[in-house]
Amino acid sequence: MWLLFAFLGPVAWAVSVHIDKYLIDRYFPDSDTAVLMLFTALMGIAALPAIWWFAPDVLAPSPKAIAVMTVSGVMYIGSMLFYLRAIKSEEASVVAPMFQLTTIFSFLLAWAMLGETLTLRGAAGALLIIGGVLFVSLDADLRFKGLKPALVLGMVACTFILALANVIFKFYAVEDAFWTTTFWTFVGEGLFGLALLAVGRIRRQFFHLIRTHTGALLGVNGANELINLGGGLSVRYATMLAPVALVSAVASTTTLFVVAFGAALTLLAPHLSREDVSRRGLMRKGVAAVVVTAGVLLAGR
Repeated sequence: MWLLFAFLGPVAWAVSVHIDKYLIDRYFPDSDTAVLMLFTALMGIAALPAIWWFAPDVLAPSPKAIAVMTVSGVMYIGSMLFYLRAIKSEEASVVAPMFQLTTIFSFLLAWAMLGETLTLRGAAGALLIIGGVLFVSLDADLRFKGLKPALVLGMVACTFILALANVIFKFYAVEDAFWTTTFWTFVGEGLFGLALLAVGRIRRQFFHLIRTHTGALLGVNGANELINLGGGLSVRYATMLAPVALVSAVASTTTLFVVAFGAALTLLAPHLSREDVSRRGLMRKGVAAVVVTAGVLLAGR
């Protein structure tokens, strides 16, 4: 079952990546990307009453545990700021491969903090998945695209913080239950959003966008946040059933789905995406898909 939940995440995130790119290009070209994070924070706040109803013992953990779980939520949403700044300046297919670093950081942090290790078969499967995803990210000359120093440093920070937040989540979810940990993680995300709202420049941009693009932003971005939320919860639940590094490796197939959805958009709606759909490009994507599938089958065993 962990494979099913682990795969729901990358499929949902791949859809979300393209929606993020559309929203940023269409509505946020001159706005701070932190404004977009306010929608994520507000969605988390809106979910709190439902989680409390579903898991009324959310106040059971110790104050220290509650504080650390809340900080984990702050870290998670903070890491996404680096991602949004990266995707604002580069194509989705350039930014997505750098999320492979999350797997490396997850393995090191889970080994140090949780005592997790991978079997030889699991490690080999993870390496095949990462290799296949990196291969699909190469350009026609078999080189990586858009590796600018600022972009690389930003994504290193993003993936390290994200991996640390995921490991902390698993540690406390095992101790204090999944939905309780999710509740306090969302509280952290909400506090981060309130801090952003306290910044005058961001607050003015937020309310200006709400006034000028109410329907589009609330409709499109609301649906996007639900998709993103579902993907995140699926992957977090998968970490309860399998090692964090292994789940992270499977979740890294987001890039493969980003490229696949991008190719479909290029053919069906070329004004929304510009993926390489030449014969050579499609062959490269096919080889990558086979390698990733082999890695998933190996890891899943």
